[in-house]
Amino acid sequence: MKKPSRRSPKRSPILFTAWISVLLLHGASLQAQLIEGGLVHIRSGETREWSDFPEECSKQRLEISFEASRNTSEGTLLMHQEDVKNGWRVILNDNVLGELVRDENPMEIQFSIAAGLLREGPNSFNIEPTGTGAAPSDDIRIGKIRLLPASPNQYLHECRVKIQLRDESTKCVIPGRITIVNAAGELPPLGALSTATFAARNGLLYTATGEAEFGLPAGTYTFFAGRGFEYSLDRKEIDLRAGDEIDLSMSIQREVETTGYVACDTHIHTFTYSRHGDASIQERMMTLAGEGIELPIATDHNHQVNYEPFARQMHLRSYFTPVTGNEVTTTVCHQNIFPVPFEATLPNAKLKTWNSIIDDIDRTTAAPIVILNHARDKHNHFCPFGPAHYNSVVAENLDGWPIRFNGMEIVNSGATQTDPLQLIQDWMGLLNAGYRITPVGSSDSHDVARYIVGQSRTYIRCDDSNPGEIDVSEAVEAFRQGRVCVSYGLFTELTVVSGQQHWRSGELVKLAPDENEIFVEARILGPHWAHANRLLLFANGQIIQDERITEDSRHDPGVLAKVRWPLPRPQHDLTLVAVARGPGIEKLYWPTAKPYQPDTIDPSTSTIGCSGAIFIDADTRRGWTSPRASAEAIFRESGGKLASAVPRLKNFDAAVAAHVAHLYLVAGGSPRSEEFEATLHSEIPAARQGFQAYLKSRTENDMARTSTPSK
Repeated sequence: MKKPSRRSPKRSPILFTAWISVLLLHGASLQAQLIEGGLVHIRSGETREWSDFPEECSKQRLEISFEASRNTSEGTLLMHQEDVKNGWRVILNDNVLGELVRDENPMEIQFSIAAGLLREGPNSFNIEPTGTGAAPSDDIRIGKIRLLPASPNQYLHECRVKIQLRDESTKCVIPGRITIVNAAGELPPLGALSTATFAARNGLLYTATGEAEFGLPAGTYTFFAGRGFEYSLDRKEIDLRAGDEIDLSMSIQREVETTGYVACDTHIHTFTYSRHGDASIQERMMTLAGEGIELPIATDHNHQVNYEPFARQMHLRSYFTPVTGNEVTTTVCHQNIFPVPFEATLPNAKLKTWNSIIDDIDRTTAAPIVILNHARDKHNHFCPFGPAHYNSVVAENLDGWPIRFNGMEIVNSGATQTDPLQLIQDWMGLLNAGYRITPVGSSDSHDVARYIVGQSRTYIRCDDSNPGEIDVSEAVEAFRQGRVCVSYGLFTELTVVSGQQHWRSGELVKLAPDENEIFVEARILGPHWAHANRLLLFANGQIIQDERITEDSRHDPGVLAKVRWPLPRPQHDLTLVAVARGPGIEKLYWPTAKPYQPDTIDPSTSTIGCSGAIFIDADTRRGWTSPRASAEAIFRESGGKLASAVPRLKNFDAAVAAHVAHLYLVAGGSPRSEEFEATLHSEIPAARQGFQAYLKSRTENDMARTSTPSK
């Protein structure tokens, strides 16, 4: 990429003289003063949150006493924070200045010190948690606390920056995301409030017009410009001195070629309607355009919101086609539905079973898409796919509730999992049970900055030539058929090739009787700032290829790797899925979040690209047959006897065997019977592996249900 040019800043002697005057005027009442120069670790709760914090922490609050003079005019308190997840109150002399920003990223924040708030002599400064002891532990680092004689408004406007962002290929201004990082690697406070044309947070701007003007304190900064997953990054380093006024021109270009795919985020919130997070609906329009989301689904909690008038009012409608949806938020599941008539009756969020909820969704909205959200997260003490309610190996709801959703989140970038493959395995388990369910990537963003809208997204294979005029019915039908790829920093496209024929996600491959080999091709796409290190190929949920990806694997711009595998003709029907993995993105221009409800204290993150499923009809008899249907045929033909069923598993895989084990127990068999225990040590690998996987999952179910009452 061409190295961006750097422009010399314009020095303003008038502004500089005014700033010196401010210091002289206020110097007598409030002297610049360092209260805490280092970083202090404090913890709310008893246990360590992450392994990169010390195991022991004796401080649950920060308490500092310092000497000062009484201030007769407004001043500024500056401080560093990092890894803040819960609420923390900032108190000066028993007066609450505000709260730390709930954001895990390192940042410098500022508070106003009203005239007279500082006392002559001893003063106290405290930071304490706002929540109760029931909240999860939160390990944070705070420090570099200092007082400045200028007011926040004066300090944040020491310099003036005007930015223009252009698309390098069209030379036109374009909506995007501007990230500013100071010399300490923090997101600094900006001299800017959100306006009708840009959304502002610490170290971050989303510009709707491609332009923004704002203040900054003097210092050294790195500016990054981007527009989500499909675009390059521009980077410029600038030294600013008090009084500088600069014009900064930045440019980006498309790097990831996604022609024929619509970028969709099915899980989007606003503070305006969901009442948590911080993104107003106007700010949400800017973030959607700034991250390149072409088909945003409005899913505020138990609201049906129409983005159309807001997008038009802000002149952003040409960048995306909005769709009204709803996150039906109940005590037993959260389900996103779309498209929904804006004026439709709201589904009843007080219902207590999946069946009654879906019935009511059908009655009130007739929504064709129903997505099960974050199935491994616990809300209201209920985890839909937790072992107390669900057997993931055979996709059995233990409360007897039918599976009636047709989409499932496998990546939620606002609620990531410790094991990034867990939900993908759950989805493949549903496919094995015969459910045609579409995999979904979404952001669950409620915020402007903390969780990035569209960071995880679903690419739907349909006409994307005009983002402002997407055919919603075409996109919905393609979604229903599973013609999708799920992206979280990577994009994985899977193709099955036989002769001149090609099949992609959501399609059925019918092999001719004389075809003994097919080829499986996978492409990993991503911008230059994303990386892949592993590519997995699954057949019926089992890994059959594990390819290491290196930087040498990169091909054309935007293509991180291309892989082609020969595959002998399968002995039975199956589904193929490809998953690319890479390291999480730590840089502040697009950081991937730590696990939301972690299983361990490991804070590491991953990027993911998951194809949709391709269905292989290998036996050419009845179309595609699921592992469960194959198991039912084997069990039926064996008269329900394992001694007869197990030898038949020689030509099948572990997914089929697991369902045979399940059918045996449902029919009244016992896991302690001689024939079941013999199968656990069978010489047939598929039988042994399938029975062991099912028994392990069944044991976890029994243990969980013993300690957790069923619904």
